[in-house]
Amino acid sequence: MVIDEPTPGGPPVESLVDRLDSWKDIASYMKRDVYEMHIALESPEQPEVRTLIEELDAYSNQLSPPESRHQADLATLTKPNVLFAVARGASGRAIGCAAVVLFPEFGELKRMYVLPSARGQGAGSAILKYLETEAWLRGCRKLMLETGDQHHLAHRTYRANGFRQRGPFGSYSPDPLSVFMEKEIVD
Repeated sequence: MVIDEPTPGGPPVESLVDRLDSWKDIASYMKRDVYEMHIALESPEQPEVRTLIEELDAYSNQLSPPESRHQADLATLTKPNVLFAVARGASGRAIGCAAVVLFPEFGELKRMYVLPSARGQGAGSAILKYLETEAWLRGCRKLMLETGDQHHLAHRTYRANGFRQRGPFGSYSPDPLSVFMEKEIVD
């Protein structure tokens, strides 16, 4: 999320604070030179974004065997029912991405990744919030996800953003190396 700085002679600082959603947003604003980013729906076919996806694949391949990796391929990510978001840092460089595949009953979060250098600064939470809003605007009221059991930082990020653990959904089978989560989207 991009938060504009108050302009000289503009509204008082209190109105800026009122625009921030939480103490985490306030802390992120304070670190804006590191944190500032723009998030938008973009094509996953861009070379820079493909590199992010390849880094995610390499990371996931280290943590889970092939039968426990349920990665959406590039062809899936370009379908009309997919929202693909890219976070870009202040320099314009892609620092993270994620997708929501919209189904009639729910949206499935896929391909969530933030560069190691951008982690711990709220980028993952900002991407989640952005995609949650975009999905809600399209009528989606529940997000679900599957992730590997060794993706501990991702688990923390999802829980901090209101996701709770659940059993397998859709075409997934029980897998001791998978963690399934969901979140109801409220307005």
